[in-house]
Amino acid sequence: MGSEADEYVQIANSGAQEVDLAGWRLTDVADGSPSFLFPPYVLKPGAVVRVYTDEKHVEWGGFSFGRRSSIWNNTQPDTAALFNSQGQEVSRKSYPPGC
Repeated sequence: MGSEADEYVQIANSGAQEVDLAGWRLTDVADGSPSFLFPPYVLKPGAVVRVYTDEKHVEWGGFSFGRRSSIWNNTQPDTAALFNSQGQEVSRKSYPPGC
C-alpha cells in the first residue's frame, strides 16, 4: 500500500459561532476506521482546518492521523464523517475515485 502523506480532509465552519472541536471525531465511515479525535481547538466562523493522513501543517491546524499508509480510497468512492463530542454525526462527505 502506498503512502499518501498529503491526503487530507478539510473541515469548514460555515456557521456564525465558534466551535470547540475538542472530542470531535473524523472517521472513514466507508471502512469503519481509522478515526481522528480532535484535541481542544476552536474553529472560528468562516475558518477551515485540515486533517492530513501523515503530515502536519501548522498553517492548517497541525492535525494528522499519523498513518504512513493511505486512508482514503483512490480507486472507489469513499466517505468521511464528522461526529461532535456527543457522538452525533454533523457532516458526511462522499467523493468519487481519484478525487
